[in-house]
Amino acid sequence: MGSAVSLRDDFDGNRLRHLARQTKNANQARRLLALAAIYDGGSRSDAARIGAVTLQIVRDWVVRFNTRGLEGLINGKAPGGKAKLNAAQRKALAQMVESGPIPAIHGVVRWRRKDLAQWIFQEFRISLDETTVGRELKALGFAKLSARPRHYGQNELEGEVFKKNFPAALATIKAKLPQGTDIEVWWADEARIGQKNKITRRWAKRGTRPSAPLDQRTMWAYIFGAICPKKGKGAGLVLPYCDTEAMQDHLIEISQAVDPGAHAVLILDQAGWHVTPKLKVPDNITLMFLPPRSPELNPVENVWQFMRDNWLSNRIFKDYDDIVEHCCAAWNKLVDQPWKIMSIGHREWARRS
Repeated sequence: MGSAVSLRDDFDGNRLRHLARQTKNANQARRLLALAAIYDGGSRSDAARIGAVTLQIVRDWVVRFNTRGLEGLINGKAPGGKAKLNAAQRKALAQMVESGPIPAIHGVVRWRRKDLAQWIFQEFRISLDETTVGRELKALGFAKLSARPRHYGQNELEGEVFKKNFPAALATIKAKLPQGTDIEVWWADEARIGQKNKITRRWAKRGTRPSAPLDQRTMWAYIFGAICPKKGKGAGLVLPYCDTEAMQDHLIEISQAVDPGAHAVLILDQAGWHVTPKLKVPDNITLMFLPPRSPELNPVENVWQFMRDNWLSNRIFKDYDDIVEHCCAAWNKLVDQPWKIMSIGHREWARRS
């Protein structure tokens, strides 16, 4: 061990013991008490006995304390090895993941970690294993998410225009109503639930292949669902058909769920049973239609995914009545959790209006 190092003179034993009582870090408290003994005239051996360490470690504490003060007595995180990718290379990786692979060039239709590892090697001559690529992706804010279908004929510009003009459209509707009328923004959609059910992902041990029941029969029912994310409300029906008559019943159900004196702006897609002039829209509802082929704008699509993943998939329905019973139970369970409706239905661009 080298020569003894004197402690800094802006502290004393009493102050270190007082700080040791205040800190919530056990290691820091033990080191403060050890150094306090030295301030009080004790030997380095006494400090080592109090800290239950060797003399060399006491010397290290003194050096760290002299240099960094109290922070020097807290264990720091090891820096680890130097990252192989620099900032520019990480930016290029993020752009490549965002844009997706070009099948004719990269030979795949979606990126896997092994594909990205190969691309990184070809682009930068840097060899990374799949685990490291996964860590880099997480650090860049990426996660492995399930993609939803997007219609090949979708005009993405229309969706952006709809979101941009939404506050003005809402203001136009409000201007036609009596002054002081509360506006409730509702979203509506329909989902078909049937015996030919979906199989969702599940936790299982690595290397195993979990199984789930799958029916091949084709009986089904429709859930007509609408939510008001701001107030955590929902209004739904389970019906055998998806037509104008069913939609009329759903409008009546939504109308009854709107708060007294309030007016609902119901946002939905342009399905035939939504836009037909045969519908008699209740006085407390105004319909607003989404751009064509833009289901991702409607949060009820996420409601369907949540209900299928948690309550309606991986099961066998005995008959139509069994489908209806489970659909009703799932919808009622959702309505009983208004915080879940608020969370799933949240759309920042709509909430700002």
